[in-house]
Amino acid sequence: MSSTPPAPRIAIVDYGMGNRRSVEKSLQRVGARTHTTRDHDELRAADGILLPGVGAFPAAMRIIRELGLDEVLRERAAARTPLFGSCMGMQLLFEESEEHGGAEGLAILRGSVRRLEAPGLNLPHIGWNAVHWTQPSPLTDGLPNPSFLYHVHSFAPHPSDPSEVLGTTDYGETFATVVGSSTVFGAQSHPEKSSAHGLALLANFSRLCARVTA
Repeated sequence: MSSTPPAPRIAIVDYGMGNRRSVEKSLQRVGARTHTTRDHDELRAADGILLPGVGAFPAAMRIIRELGLDEVLRERAAARTPLFGSCMGMQLLFEESEEHGGAEGLAILRGSVRRLEAPGLNLPHIGWNAVHWTQPSPLTDGLPNPSFLYHVHSFAPHPSDPSEVLGTTDYGETFATVVGSSTVFGAQSHPEKSSAHGLALLANFSRLCARVTA
């Protein structure tokens, strides 16, 4: 008789900038076991890691470096532990951002983060957008094309490798809003605020964590 595998343990990185509680509730809703932590050993023991983020890129990276989380996140990504960056957490995965004069990121994904080119439109961009999937991925498996996700941001990533762009949307310009490479993924939107389609993204990430662990 087969037994149901245990729910994956997903660590939510606690560095003081992010919707940690709402992300935690959403992951629990799709069946994951969660804990919010900045402890290096707990992050290493997790089946998957979610990096949230709101606020300014340079301030976030300063705190992450002070806590030594930058090296841990790079280490886990290299070890193929599934990693998901949400909103600004997605931006932090890239090499650099031009926000507030510029700052270096985690450099787990290649590319830069730039201010949206949206002449005549309000920034920050706040609202629901149709996200068009550009290639198949386990992260987006089963989602409709387009899907609708909720965004709040003034900057967007520009991946160096077009094959890492999983989904695009438009606000003044067409930009990458969902990215992925190997076991590293990111969404410029807030999946935890994006109703059924956002929950589906998180559910797929949870399944990826369980699959890699198995």
